[in-house]
Amino acid sequence: MLLIDVFVPGGALSEDERQVLGRRLIDTLMVEDDSHAMEIIDAQRLITQVLVHEPATWILGQRPAADPAAPPRYLVRVTVPASWRKDVCEHMVKTITGILAETEREAGRDPERVRREPHAVILVEGITEGGIGIHGRVMDSMDLTELVSRPYRDGASDREAPPQVDDKLIDPICGMSVDLDTPLTLVHQGTLYGFCHGLCRRAFADEHGLSLSRQHGDAP
Repeated sequence: MLLIDVFVPGGALSEDERQVLGRRLIDTLMVEDDSHAMEIIDAQRLITQVLVHEPATWILGQRPAADPAAPPRYLVRVTVPASWRKDVCEHMVKTITGILAETEREAGRDPERVRREPHAVILVEGITEGGIGIHGRVMDSMDLTELVSRPYRDGASDREAPPQVDDKLIDPICGMSVDLDTPLTLVHQGTLYGFCHGLCRRAFADEHGLSLSRQHGDAP
């Protein structure tokens, strides 16, 4: 993620509750498990920001008119590169809804209403190529992949190879464990490599001078 905007009615959450919600969004969406290497997660955290807004005016379209603060509504906008949006959308919606439910539970309100009522709307928006600038320059999806994966890749020579599981491969770009039957593979110097995403596959191919012109399974 690059930016998570959370809109809540004024006074619906205390400052402490807003802080907890923002931190929980980052910690839950970037969970420190074996899905990605820690270097990747830390690099992603560096470019992820959460802003909690309290709009001065909040008007609901429903009739009769209702107070958005009773019970409080949530509008969450997650901004990611457009090429990532399809892959992350379902996970984002489910995870963020769960985080909002936990926020409601801790406040003593019904946590299930955010799943039962349209009180939590999550928008996952993709930024088109050329619409992101970091380090004073425009970055496309491959540039971002390079940015977040470089710490992990640079440390590969000093790191013990992860144990190989029979039905899994380790993505050499991000350290993610992928199924052996993934269509996203490359063979380099007699070794089969698997990838979690076409961008990781492309990054590996570029780094080792491999051609993808006759390969299958590359994601845009």
